Amino acid sequence: MSAPIVLSKLTLATPGGRPLLTDLDLSFAVERTGLIGRNGVGKSSLLSMIAGERSPLSGTISATGRIAMLRQAVQVRPDETIADLFDARAGLALVRKAERGEADPGELDKVDWTIEPRLAAALARFGLGADAETSLAALSGGQATRARLAALVFSEPDFLLLDEPTNNLDRDGRRAVIDLLAGWRGGAIVVSHDRELLETVDTVVELTSLGATRYGGNWSRYVERKAIELSAAARDLTDAERRLAEIGRKAQAAVERQARRDGAGKRKRAKGDMPRILAGARKDRSEDSGGEHARAASRQRVDALHVADRARQRVEILQPMSLALAPTGLAEGKTVLALDQISIGYEPGRPILRDLSLSIVGPERVAIVGRNASGKTTLLRLLNGDLRPWHGTVDVTAHRAMFDQQVSLLDPVGSILANYQRINPDTDANDCRAALARFMFRGDAALQAVGQLSGGQLLRAGLACILGGRRPPALLILDEPTNHLDLDSIRALEAGLIAYDGALVVVSHDEAFLDAIGVSRKIDLTAEKMPS
Repeated sequence: MSAPIVLSKLTLATPGGRPLLTDLDLSFAVERTGLIGRNGVGKSSLLSMIAGERSPLSGTISATGRIAMLRQAVQVRPDETIADLFDARAGLALVRKAERGEADPGELDKVDWTIEPRLAAALARFGLGADAETSLAALSGGQATRARLAALVFSEPDFLLLDEPTNNLDRDGRRAVIDLLAGWRGGAIVVSHDRELLETVDTVVELTSLGATRYGGNWSRYVERKAIELSAAARDLTDAERRLAEIGRKAQAAVERQARRDGAGKRKRAKGDMPRILAGARKDRSEDSGGEHARAASRQRVDALHVADRARQRVEILQPMSLALAPTGLAEGKTVLALDQISIGYEPGRPILRDLSLSIVGPERVAIVGRNASGKTTLLRLLNGDLRPWHGTVDVTAHRAMFDQQVSLLDPVGSILANYQRINPDTDANDCRAALARFMFRGDAALQAVGQLSGGQLLRAGLACILGGRRPPALLILDEPTNHLDLDSIRALEAGLIAYDGALVVVSHDEAFLDAIGVSRKIDLTAEKMPS
């Protein structure tokens, strides 16, 4: 049976003309496929082309069946409602007209009396209680994503295209998406960095600038295969370095042998044991032979260096980043922060958080969880000193740093190096360079302007500037740090936080991330909130 989606010799570029993929051959069967790769490699562009919204520079796309796509970001018209997502505005208007007794016999024959309960059931499946007339502009990011997912399933497609479907969703919303994909029996292509979601797929396709590689199985199987590749690459590197050392030893031995022969010849010529013509001929042959051996050894060494460099680059690509950071000096028994009966909100009489108390002692790792709009980001802004409570007290006794999704502590105009020096003024030039190199900003890479960095590079630069100094802050506050990051960048973030020995307060719905960084306590603001 032929695959319903086939890409042949596909070449695509960004709207600005930057090449992304060239001569890509790829097919998607009726199964759940996780599409992964670094930010900017072309994952979202590929989905748009499969959906027929964009055209490739060259090549063909063959797609059969009904395809429905969930996009990362969609502009909303002021008058657009939930009914428009379901393409149900006209159908609902006809139902209302019939209910008022204003429909003629021809219109009554067209009334779909099931459309409203079916629409409500689809919304309820994703935990959304809004009605069809609700304006999309009035929904939060998470609510809008739920509504779009409900409309997607409502259309009964043969093939789903999901672009980061769990971004901006709370735990319940993410669980709804995971359950949807786990039970989906049609075809699906899912672009996601959500490892829990990727555990439900049947195959993983990794997209790079060189093309696509398919790995059978879910995320865990993919990780196992990558570990095998890393082990093989490490063996290749060891073999290449051993070969390089062997060539070096043989070249040195040849030089020493030639030097001994040359020395013996010089001594014979000095004694006059052989005729001058014969001595000169032997000298010329010796020099020619020595020169040829030297050139051969040089070629072998250059070839071995190339092989070793390729093996080293392969290991660097596959090897997860690991870090050694300076200690924060945070004592086990020190109270890092204490909140006592705080209440806060943005409108008088409508508190977002009420009578909340919280303390963190020593290097605890605390996750703040809860539904969308439960006050998680508000709490972080309170801890960072950006907001003051209406009532109660906030006492933060440790040096802190806030790490938001935009990494706004960095100056976008300045270079990575300039930002590091500004945030860590007590370090000299060598310390700066060494710290940035640990976060893979070596040489001229440290001179890049922050505003020109990709999402993953921006995150690494922020980590370097905050955690790479002689004394990192004892309290690190993070707001949804994995949103919009590719998987390589998430693993880099995890490596930085695993090496960090201070206290952490993090808002995240990514359970795999929370497990990886060793969260020891969760505070659910949905449960903590008191009725107003």
